[in-house]
Formats: sequence, structure tokens, C-alpha cells
Amino acid sequence: MKTVPFLRIPPFPGSRAPALATPTPGSDVVCPPDLADVLRQARVGGAFWESANPWDASANARRVACEADSETALVAALLGKPLDLAGEGRFSALRDPAALDDVLRRTLCQGWVYRDPFTGAPIGIAEAIALLGRWRVLIEANRPIAAIHGVAGWKRITADALLWDGTGPVRHAGSRSARAAQADASVLAWRSRSDATALAKLTAQGVRIGEIEDGMIRSTGLGANCVPPLSIVVDAAGPHFDPSIESGLETLLQFAIIDRSLCDRAAALRVRLIEGGISKYGHDAAHLDSTPAQPGVRRVLVTGQVEDDRSVLTGGGGMGNLELLRRARMQEPGARIVFKPHPDVEAGHRKGHVPDADALEFADEIDRTSSIASLLHRVDAVHVLTSLAGFEALLRGLDVTTHGVPFFAGWGLTRDLGPVPARRTRRRSLDELVAATLILYPRYLDPVTRLPCEPEVLIGRIEAGEATVRSPLIHLREIQGRLNRLLQGRSRR
Repeated sequence: MKTVPFLRIPPFPGSRAPALATPTPGSDVVCPPDLADVLRQARVGGAFWESANPWDASANARRVACEADSETALVAALLGKPLDLAGEGRFSALRDPAALDDVLRRTLCQGWVYRDPFTGAPIGIAEAIALLGRWRVLIEANRPIAAIHGVAGWKRITADALLWDGTGPVRHAGSRSARAAQADASVLAWRSRSDATALAKLTAQGVRIGEIEDGMIRSTGLGANCVPPLSIVVDAAGPHFDPSIESGLETLLQFAIIDRSLCDRAAALRVRLIEGGISKYGHDAAHLDSTPAQPGVRRVLVTGQVEDDRSVLTGGGGMGNLELLRRARMQEPGARIVFKPHPDVEAGHRKGHVPDADALEFADEIDRTSSIASLLHRVDAVHVLTSLAGFEALLRGLDVTTHGVPFFAGWGLTRDLGPVPARRTRRRSLDELVAATLILYPRYLDPVTRLPCEPEVLIGRIEAGEATVRSPLIHLREIQGRLNRLLQGRSRR
């Protein structure tokens, strides 16, 4: 009978992962002397993700009775519970509590090789436990959610692994797995795609509604073309782009203790993003050396946005793209201004088009083809309403002026012309901002293994050209966008 490893990867929806632990006779891993403590702290091993998992069951028991071959025996022993074991099996020796360390050594360290599921490289058992521990935290964070609204089917391909609670299918509203929302329950909503009437009814019933949105390093390809996200943010307080509320991201920036090691990690991420030309929708490292800045001429990038996007509606101060251009010219009278229309608007799917003649009243150039990363490489400053391009410009050390109130305004790193909330009093370094925004706040998915991952894994996949997710729907939306642009062009003649 095949031995199931005690340390194994949860069955995340859509996972394509190799095994974390491989039986290899004659191969031993270093067994840390504090292995029992490490396991107890992480609370992983066995089917720790299930609703009736051995950790919760044993923690609430005074005494545990089970088969001697059951993983519950090892978990209960780790928790210091008296055991009544039936029969003989892998854990028979645990009838003697003093045998725990020896059983751990034989069960977890002897004859096993642990490998990083993302790279295939050998890792130590402590690293394997830490990885499982991060997944446990994610899974348990999803447990209180009764239902999830507004996540389209094409997004679920990747988002479900980040929203799974270990107990069964993800609880999308209208599915059999969704629970009825009680007054003290929580639901999640991708609000721009949710039924507003249904959400209003839930709010009236006292149900807490958290929000899901795209992450800051989203995908290789546009959401408007139905490219599923490889990063999302889940915020119980509300959307991070709405300055009228104190979102989870704002709370992190205002109060979190971000230590030196986390800042060092953020600095390394920043370097990789810059060198790889990586932005929200992919990368363009090949064109970073194009069109150097003219000596003595200040070059300013103004980024267009989707005018009916919620970040603009909540944090844009009532401005549209043309008004942003006008105000940028007022602030930069002698600069060469480059206007970059938003890619979703250019794709023909969203609101915010500015006729060229109107844009060129204030801009010197309209750039539709260059990536944000390549444009940021050759300008001195950026003006935004709420665009993430302002955050990406900060990563590159550029001057950033905010005309609305994006999440990165008000921390001492930007020139803010919008009404920044008075509650944002903390001064943050750039690496502290990066740590909160890219490491602590979002959730990431590895497009290869379809496992939740750290940002470094996703960035590595983007660098290697392994982050593309294709489907017939994406192809159809690209064709539809081209037709929309053609029709718009004819209507402007």
C-alpha cells in the first residue's frame, strides 16, 4: 500500500502541482531538533485543510482514540493529547509519549525528499512546513465567507484557488455550495460585476460585504479581454481605491510594523519589476532602452483611465481624462507631455475616449503603442488621477503628482493635489509602501502549478514568459475589441 506523506499540498481547485514530498529510500533530510514545535506552530500535516481536520478535532478533545495508522494519532501526540490506539501501524510507538521525536524523524525525515513545487529544487523540511503554513492561513481566512458574488466564470479559472476554504467547491452565489448569509455572516463581492440589488438587500440584513479586486501585478493581458487574474486583493473593509473608507491596505500603511527584512525583500522585488519592465498587465523589458529623454526638456507622462471605473468614480474627484490633461498642463507649462490612453479604452471595451484633437490641446504626443514600463523608462514625472501607473512610477524613482486620491497618496512620497484623508498621517519609505502593497496585501497564483504563491514566483513566471493564460473567450474578446475600435474610428470621421 502506497504511503501518503504526512506533509502534502492541499487540493486547491485547478492545481497542477507535483508532490511536495517524494518517497526516496535511502535519502534522508535534516531533521530539526525543534521539529515538533515547528509543526505545532504551523498546524500543518495530514489533511489540515478539511473542515473536520485532525488539528481542530484533537485540539478540542481531552483524549483521542483512533487507529494506530491514522494521521490523527500523530497530530494528537503533537498537541500533547493522551492516546488510545487501536491495532498496529505507523504511529503505534506513540503509545509512549516519549517516542514522539523518534516517530517524527522516521515518518517525516527518513526516506523522503521535499521539493519546492514551483521550482522543483530540493528544500528542507522547515521550508516545506512554512509553505504549508502560509496556505493554511489563506484557507482559514476564507472560512467565514458564506458566498462570493460577481466572480465571472472566466475569472474563476484562477481566482478559485485563492478563495477556496478547503471544504469543497468555492461558494459562488447561486451555487449549491453557497451558504445562506446570516446577519453576522460575511460575503465577498467583485462589486462592479455583482447584482447591486442583491448586495443592497444583504447590507440591509446586516451582512458584512468584503470586496475582491484585481491585484497590482495582474496578468499578461487585459481584464477587458477576459484574461483571468493571477493576483487578487480581498479586503473585508472595502476597496483599497476608495478614499472615503479605511481599507485593509490603508490600515497596513498606517499601522503595520514593516521590518528591515521585509523592506529588503521589497527592494529586491522593486529591482526585478524595473529590470523586467513588469507592470500590471505584463512586461516589456525588450523596449526599456527606447527614446531617451531629451536633455533640458522635462518629459511628463499623463495616464488616461477608464472613466467609469470605480477607482475614478470614488477617488478621481469628478475628473475625466481631458480635465486631467488640462490640469497637468497647468502644473507643467514648459514640459513635453505624453498622453497614454488606457488600454481597456483603446481595446474598445470601456469609457474614457478623448479625441486626438482635444488631447493635443494639452499634450504634445499621444502614445498608444508603448507599454507603461517603457514609457516610465523615458519620462521624468507622471500625473495621474488614481492610476496604478503612479505607483509604478514611484518604484522607478520618478516624480508623481496625484490629482485624485489613489491608495499611494498621502504617505509622503507624492505631490498630492487631491483631498487626501486627514487620517493618513504615517510617513512611509518607498520600500515600506512596496512591502505593504505587493507583499502583505495581495494574493498571487502561480500560472504553472495553479497554486497560491508569493509575488516572487509570479514575477519569475512573467520574466520567463510562462504567465500567459489563453482561452477561446480571450480570442473572441480581442476580435470584438478590434471591431469596436473600427466602429469608433468611423464614427469620429
